[in-house]
Amino acid sequence: MNAIAEPVTARPKTTVVFTCVLAALAGLMFGLDIGVISGATQFIQKEFLIDDHMIEWIVSSMMLGAAIGALGAGWMSSTLGRKRSLILAAVMFVAGSLLSGGAWSPETLIAARVILGLAIGVATFTAPLYLAEVAPENIRGAMISLYQLMITTGILVAFLSDTAFSYTGNWRWMLGIIAIPGVLFLLGLFFLPESPRWLMMRGRKQAATDVLQKLRGDAEHVSNEVADIEEQLKTPQKGWHLFLENRNFRRSVGLGVLLQVVQQLTGINVVMYYAPRIFQDMGYATAAQMWFTAAVGLTNMLATFIAIGFVDRLGRKPILYAGFSVMAIGLGLVGTMMHLGITTHGEQIFTVAMLLVFIVGFAMSAGPLIWTLCSEVQPLKGRDFGIGASTFTNWVANMIVGATFLTLLNGIGNAATFWLYGALNVVFILITFFLIPETKNVTLEQIERNLMSGKPLRDIGQ
Repeated sequence: MNAIAEPVTARPKTTVVFTCVLAALAGLMFGLDIGVISGATQFIQKEFLIDDHMIEWIVSSMMLGAAIGALGAGWMSSTLGRKRSLILAAVMFVAGSLLSGGAWSPETLIAARVILGLAIGVATFTAPLYLAEVAPENIRGAMISLYQLMITTGILVAFLSDTAFSYTGNWRWMLGIIAIPGVLFLLGLFFLPESPRWLMMRGRKQAATDVLQKLRGDAEHVSNEVADIEEQLKTPQKGWHLFLENRNFRRSVGLGVLLQVVQQLTGINVVMYYAPRIFQDMGYATAAQMWFTAAVGLTNMLATFIAIGFVDRLGRKPILYAGFSVMAIGLGLVGTMMHLGITTHGEQIFTVAMLLVFIVGFAMSAGPLIWTLCSEVQPLKGRDFGIGASTFTNWVANMIVGATFLTLLNGIGNAATFWLYGALNVVFILITFFLIPETKNVTLEQIERNLMSGKPLRDIGQ
């Protein structure tokens, strides 16, 4: 029996990885949109003759759309299914990209970025949810971290594209060209299976079993997983009602919300949205600003492999401790250098290096692991609502960061701004210790049982 079983599981392993990689490409769309605006702002500002405040609105309008998209994504994902929701998001992404490239005024560009935001809001809710539901528990952390890797890859590709177009200052091509990978992603989505958990929620047990058989290969494993899902579906998806009625569910929603606030207040999107401006303040000319911005994207992408390689071996919390510590040190030193004054080439290089150290800290920890944890801690009956609440929070916090950074720089200065974000990362080490659970190698069903039994949040992964 064992000799026959081994080759049978080989293909499902390939199938589940292929499925997860394709779904994780939603992160690529997200990353592309984050990256392109960073390099385009200085050229947009020159063409439309607008001030820093309008640039903040152009940057943050995408996050406004994403917050709205995240609010509706729970209903959409539950009603239409995970696959159809991703398809709709891809259509909106392509439309928003094309309109951004053709924008004839700052107001048109803001509207286009709101459309892009709607697409990203739906995708950032649905893709991690889908990945958590199709990936087996032994690779779930790595597969959800893959989503973050795709975000970082998208940022890098966008930064490189911006650098290439920066020599002519053609910001319209910077913003419009990302419609091409959007179309490819849209076509690829038609090959995805629907989430087996969603199929079970809709009463389609046989279809769910067939999908799991393709993804798992082991009939006994499939039978046990179907039984686990059936047991939890005896009480139907309640969402808002469950939030009002169940204290334990409120705890998991609150944790998801807190995690997303933590991720945004690390300061990562300060760098991602305004990297050229930061390098300008370090004394670099336009060409150097763009190439160093590309270096930020490359560092971000490569460091994400640390999380993918170790999240299911070392666990979530040890990596978070290391990441927040590295980020606090990196930003603290960047702030210190800006306070002392950056006058020599050596000081410039050291400051850039410390900024890249910060990027490594984020990409190896809070970047991928916050999304992983947010998808893991929500119980099945309220998962759509819980992830929707945390994703909405992500975008509101993201919008606040994007809409205030230049104001902070102009108000309290460069050094104090970076010190502020560095200090917040020290606070996040304490939050990790007291509130965040370790979920390594624990099934979603076991996490839910621990949560609903009233265990402290930090213990629900035990």
